[in-house]
Amino acid sequence: MHSKREWAWGYLLIAPMALGLAVFYLWPIVQTLYLSMTESGVFGGYTWVGTANFADLFTDEEMYGALANTLLYAVLVLAGVPLSIVVAALLNVPGLRGLSLYRTLYFLPVVTMPAAVALTWSYLFNGDFGAINHVLGTVGIDGPYWLGDPDFAIYAIAVVGIWSSIGYNAVLFLAGLQGIPRHYYEAAEIDGAGRLRQFFRITLPLLTPTTFFVMVITMINALQVFDLVYLMIDLKSPALEGSRTIVYLFYETGFVQNQRGLAATIAVILLGLILVLTAFQFRLQKKWVHYE
Repeated sequence: MHSKREWAWGYLLIAPMALGLAVFYLWPIVQTLYLSMTESGVFGGYTWVGTANFADLFTDEEMYGALANTLLYAVLVLAGVPLSIVVAALLNVPGLRGLSLYRTLYFLPVVTMPAAVALTWSYLFNGDFGAINHVLGTVGIDGPYWLGDPDFAIYAIAVVGIWSSIGYNAVLFLAGLQGIPRHYYEAAEIDGAGRLRQFFRITLPLLTPTTFFVMVITMINALQVFDLVYLMIDLKSPALEGSRTIVYLFYETGFVQNQRGLAATIAVILLGLILVLTAFQFRLQKKWVHYE
């Protein structure tokens, strides 16, 4: 049994962390929940409106459009997770020359400023003089205006999202690969299993805990995408309707239209969406994640 003195020291040691969590996480959540049930005045102040904001958003076509765009973007970015596994597997090849250089190059997008990333890819996707359309033109394909066409804009942004996340995800997968015991591969080699069969029968199953973690983190980040849309899509572009995300709608509502109560409601809905989808992933992981 621990003495009261030991309990007191324990609480004292966790007090700074608990205080930080309460001030910077719990209190903003409570405040957002309160603001979501109010209407902000033109000259400040708030009026209690109950669930009226939620009722308005659930009948708002713009909200459903932003929700659809956000979910589509999340699905597209999640589809890039296998690419990170392939990159990590290639970087994990024993005796690979320049391994440190490759790791640095793949991780570089993670530490690059989002504004620089968006600006660079905006030039690449430019419909008139972009490098991507230039390459397509050499093989006789007339490339579209990627960031100006409502049918292509969200896919172009998803490509940037995948490119930006490969390095971070590959580092996580590389750590997972290096944690797989070598004797599994040695036993498989004795049984005559080739590299490809080892990858599908040993590597992928034992990498599922890391894959699950990466998918959860990637999904949460994808649902909160804002900077790429804001920086790559012009405000007057017809493609904005087809690429507006929930966080972008939150920005427009709260900072452009100055409807802070309605913006808080959008934030609460996004929080609920993230919680539901994360809980769904945790429930599904029991069927496909293999722990040693």
